[in-house]
Amino acid sequence: MRRLGSVQRKMPCVFVTEVKEEPSAKREHQPFKVLATETISHKALEADIYSAIPTEKVDGTCCYVTTYKGQPYLWARLDRKPNKLAEKRFKNFLHSKQNSKEFFWNVEEDFKPVPECWIPAKDTEQLNGSPMPDENGHIPGWVPVEKNNKQYCWHSSVVNYEFEIALVLKHHSDDPGLLEISAVPLSDLLEQTLELIGTNINGNPYGLGSKKHPLHLLIPHGAFQIRNLPTLKHNDLLSWFEGCREGKIEGIVWHCNDGCLIKVLEFVKLLPKQCLCLHEVQILMRKIDNKKVNMSGEQQL
Repeated sequence: MRRLGSVQRKMPCVFVTEVKEEPSAKREHQPFKVLATETISHKALEADIYSAIPTEKVDGTCCYVTTYKGQPYLWARLDRKPNKLAEKRFKNFLHSKQNSKEFFWNVEEDFKPVPECWIPAKDTEQLNGSPMPDENGHIPGWVPVEKNNKQYCWHSSVVNYEFEIALVLKHHSDDPGLLEISAVPLSDLLEQTLELIGTNINGNPYGLGSKKHPLHLLIPHGAFQIRNLPTLKHNDLLSWFEGCREGKIEGIVWHCNDGCLIKVLEFVKLLPKQCLCLHEVQILMRKIDNKKVNMSGEQQL
């Protein structure tokens, strides 16, 4: 499987953003909106956005595959967040007139505890051997998805550690115009990030499965490239999102040559159901050691 950029932290917007003092339509109780301007950001230009690969931004929850207990494991996103006192101090700093000064974090005292198995995301800034928070005051990180952890039951439904496989939606190996749902060796996904989507993830924007028959899948980041994207101009992209079938997606992620990921999603309206790639899907059932594999961990002859 072709590998593009890895989502280890929040992605910057392709356009310079501004804050508008009115209630957010996306986040309840948020009294402001973050909107894209018409100016391309310095970060995007620095990463050579014009030669980047545009892909569909999938609406789910981020996962990561790396080694745990000596074998490939699926990891769930868990950002280490500040405790109440530190969060209040940080918010006061953000709203003060002293933004030119640097905020000082005490990592050992200011942050909530995390499980011992927690690891910081790659490329997280380090100070004296300790991971430091990003501009939002969070330390991005991961925890392994254990089979019996109810908190991550939908994550664990897409992996089988006995056979070391994961249920993945990807392009058909013989026909790129088709998609296939197939069992992929976790070893093939090592050090990749993927998006978990399905019935019980993020309000199920793609309408997958049902309460009685839930369906969850992993999608490698960058799997669905956008072929006919308009020019990188605010109004052209806005027209694309609003005026064509291909634009009924959560957003766009550009994978730059230097590994940087740049996104845009501020245009997206609240759609009753988003599209997930305009391709037919085949479901491939394969046997492993003459046994059918149930992704819940059971086996059937």
